[in-house]
Amino acid sequence: MRAIEITAPGGPEVLQLCEREQPVPAAGEVLIRVHAAGVNRPDVFQRQGSYAPPPGASDLPGLEVAGEIVGGDVGDSGFKVGDLVCALVHGGGYAEYAVAPLAQCLPVPHGLSPLEAASLPETFFTVWSNVFDRARLGEGESLLVQGGTSGIGVTAIQLASALGHRVFATAGSEDKARACEQLGAERGINYRHEDFAQVVKELTGGKGVDVVLDMVGGDYLPREISCLADDGRIVIIALLGGAKGQLDMGQVLRRRLTVTGSTLRPRSVAFKGAIAQQLRDKVWPLIESQKIRPVIYESFPLAQAAEAHKLMESSTHVGKIMLQVI
Repeated sequence: MRAIEITAPGGPEVLQLCEREQPVPAAGEVLIRVHAAGVNRPDVFQRQGSYAPPPGASDLPGLEVAGEIVGGDVGDSGFKVGDLVCALVHGGGYAEYAVAPLAQCLPVPHGLSPLEAASLPETFFTVWSNVFDRARLGEGESLLVQGGTSGIGVTAIQLASALGHRVFATAGSEDKARACEQLGAERGINYRHEDFAQVVKELTGGKGVDVVLDMVGGDYLPREISCLADDGRIVIIALLGGAKGQLDMGQVLRRRLTVTGSTLRPRSVAFKGAIAQQLRDKVWPLIESQKIRPVIYESFPLAQAAEAHKLMESSTHVGKIMLQVI
């Protein structure tokens, strides 16, 4: 099969087309003929040499795919050979064939193409796990999304808004701030010209938001604490601004705040399978009713994965960047 491999840690140019043997599914796994794969920030980190795949995972990049089940162990899942699915994978998505744990497969939502479906797993698994499970965003509560036009941000805005929450989001330009509003944010905040903490406090009448989804870390942490409501929660999923930040522990004590975080890739198949079931029950109907829609900025042929990574690193995109395999 054709695949994209990381020839050495480095820039986008280290992504090279190669020939590999088709992967062999183990018990509880299926073989997928990949139609499309998503490009995500962890792929960039892996290419740079700062995010090694977990033990046993493919060394090829790519954490989400959509395509046709062509073999493997379908068990009593209700899936069969020939079905179109999208899946969260441990790695290996940048290829013509990939293996996926059956528990991490979901049907392609009605009305979506495989390309659109491939844009869903990584961001929807991540947002559901962190915003709704870990941070427990509840009825009547509000959410601040940092990086609202990233793949994660677009998903978080749409999902929280569709479920009836007030959503605020930061972005790096006026155009991107308006894009956040078109996706369902009450207010897009241009962080280059506005203090997001001050804006959020004003818009919430001084209360602050109940949950912050943070992909930045670093010096964002004290400002996030300042615009968090009592009993509020910050959930950190990436550290684009650095791994160290100042924390006012007095505020944590007095206002009963929670600062937490997680990474999804090392978690067990059982953990991810439970998320998949929640998505199928609670989120897939919202997608099929078009209350949530995939937002794809650009797609590239598999052989142009390096160009896709260059676009990712430019941060000019709104939504997902994809690889079209078939």
